[in-house]
Amino acid sequence: MRIHTKLMLGIFILIILIGAFFELTFKNIIESNLKHEIGTKALSVAQTITNMPTIQDAFLEEDPASIIQPIAERIRKQVGAEFIVVGNRSEIRYSHPNPERLGQQMVGGDNGRVFKGEAVISESTGTLGPSLRGKAPIFTNDGKVIGVVSVGYLQTDIEKEVSRVRRKIFIITFIVLVGGLLSALLISLNIKRAMFGLEPKEIAWMYQEKHAILESIHEGIIAIDTAGRMTVVNDTAHKILQVPNEILLRGKRIDDFIENTQLLEVVRTGQAEYDREWMILGDLYLANRIPIFNNKKEVIGAVVSFRNKSELADLLQELSHIKAYAEGLRAQTHEYSNRLYTLLGLIQLGSYKDAIDFISKEVDFTQGFIEFLMKEIPDPIIAGFILGKVSLASELKINFTIDRESSFRDIPPGISRDSLVTIIGNIINNAFEAVRENEKEEKIVTLFLTDLGKELIIEIEDNGKGIKPAVSEEIFKAGFSTKNHNTNAGIGLNLVKKSLSDLNGSITFSSNPGEGTIFTVAIPKSGRMLHEGESRYRSVNH
Repeated sequence: MRIHTKLMLGIFILIILIGAFFELTFKNIIESNLKHEIGTKALSVAQTITNMPTIQDAFLEEDPASIIQPIAERIRKQVGAEFIVVGNRSEIRYSHPNPERLGQQMVGGDNGRVFKGEAVISESTGTLGPSLRGKAPIFTNDGKVIGVVSVGYLQTDIEKEVSRVRRKIFIITFIVLVGGLLSALLISLNIKRAMFGLEPKEIAWMYQEKHAILESIHEGIIAIDTAGRMTVVNDTAHKILQVPNEILLRGKRIDDFIENTQLLEVVRTGQAEYDREWMILGDLYLANRIPIFNNKKEVIGAVVSFRNKSELADLLQELSHIKAYAEGLRAQTHEYSNRLYTLLGLIQLGSYKDAIDFISKEVDFTQGFIEFLMKEIPDPIIAGFILGKVSLASELKINFTIDRESSFRDIPPGISRDSLVTIIGNIINNAFEAVRENEKEEKIVTLFLTDLGKELIIEIEDNGKGIKPAVSEEIFKAGFSTKNHNTNAGIGLNLVKKSLSDLNGSITFSSNPGEGTIFTVAIPKSGRMLHEGESRYRSVNH
């Protein structure tokens, strides 16, 4: 059974139970009140009659009934009583609605307390049937009880009045039931619409799913309502804010924990913001802020996702490595394809000796170069990367050489190979771009590596156009580039700068406009921090 059906049925049953309880309770209350009211009225009439001097004096006459009967009947009709019976101490009637019963014995047996001087309300059965009676004693001047006045109303009349009231209660209850049913239907439909037609189990599953998704995301996520109170805060956001998970942030104002969130501005304008820098506790984050809309397209809140900018830089660095590896493999494949075509042509021309010489030359060069790399640069990641760059340079018609005095054997385990690949690869890529833009016939790039002493030294020289003094202080900034044709420009040297920051290294460059540039990188093997105020990035322009 679906939730809205359960709700409608539950509310309807509840209203029926309330209606039944209402009718039963009010019936008893009304019946009790009505009996009390009629009994009190009967007793009041009886006491009034007993205090009438005419009635008291009539008891001294020879025929009291002739005086009392007309008075009693007149009062009975005025007050609407079923009977008014006046009797003496012997319970002989002096008045009765039926004149034939005058002089007869009173019936009911409830006069005992009255003859003791008490006024009572009782229920008893007389000649006219079950009745509710009010009885009062008649006193003489000296305080003796000489008779009794009994004013009664039949139980059947009381039950008729109760039935009349019950009918009204039933009509009211029925109207309430119908109204309750319609209300239950409207409530269930509204709840169904508010819950998008989902069942509680589905909502619970979606909540658990959303919680799992939020916790699986490495980005911090915070959602707020229109008043700026936080409604969702995942574990990553707790860690970034340095707030333990045990402290509930839900319901608290976001401005009390973070400054410059701009989320309330997003709520006000309804405009999303993407990739905006945001400083949190001294660290720089990239944030995306998006408004939350309801089904009426009204802004009901906003959500922000944010991630440490350095993590994105690491990801970009990894992608740069993958791209470099792919370029190296592509270049190497292309180069060997050219050589195979050369061999095929020599064989087809019958120049077998030239083909053998070509193969020997290539084998000697390749074998010698690989032996050199394996001996002087035993790290497979760096050696393989450099080998890929050699193939890429060959494809680009660039004379890329590794200084045979190079040695890169003593690389401490604590120095990240990925960082070294980022540093070497991006500077080589810049050198390749620089020599491709010059007009010299021979395009030369030279790499020198050494691990002698307390630092790792990387030196890359090219014969490109050089770096103009006016931009020498800008080249390490993100997005800055002198290569307008390259959509990825302005990233490489900035990645180099970040990698050197992690390794506590430094970089300098010397450039002669029109002649070339030399970049020199120094990375301490011990990880020693630079002295305060000492710059890692400087230029020496000639």
